[in-house]
Amino acid sequence: MSEVRISAEPRTDFGKGGARRTRRAGKVPAVVYGHGEKPRHISLPGLELAAVLRKGGLNQLIEVQVTDGSRELVIPKDIQRDALKDHIVHADLIIVRRGEKITTDVYISWTGEVEKGGLVVHEHDSLTVEAEATAIPESLEVSLEGLAVGAQRTAGEVVLPEGTVLVTDPETVLASVTVPRAEAAAETEAEAAEGETPAAE
Repeated sequence: MSEVRISAEPRTDFGKGGARRTRRAGKVPAVVYGHGEKPRHISLPGLELAAVLRKGGLNQLIEVQVTDGSRELVIPKDIQRDALKDHIVHADLIIVRRGEKITTDVYISWTGEVEKGGLVVHEHDSLTVEAEATAIPESLEVSLEGLAVGAQRTAGEVVLPEGTVLVTDPETVLASVTVPRAEAAAETEAEAAEGETPAAE
């Protein structure tokens, strides 16, 4: 995943009041930490951060350029949003190094159609993998093309990019194909009717 750059400012106005003032200015209070570094409090431009996360998600690699001349390569660790407006209200950013391998969750991109009459049941929407911080896949493609009723797709069947290692148990079922509930109920009733013994005349 390619990295993006975001300008930031040091933040010295702490507490709930300080955070509210930061948000009123259109910025997001954030903390940068990791690799034994002392946590740094910064503020990020709210609209720019939201746009970056919409495009790249929580695995987006970000170079934070602080106005004091410092810079850090980070990925989002935790993003807090307003429950009503869905605005970002706080961000935790963890420091990463080029070449460093990290463990993270990557969303699954489903493709293909199962056989006619089958209903797909998705058990998981992401996989945990280990990859270099600068080479985290944006998504992992899982094909359901032609799967018959009763078939499954497991984590071990997913083709991973070179350098990416699966952490999720390979036997984990990601999706399965079943018969729609109404159709299954009808089949059960039909089988029950066939098994009934005719009453003696």
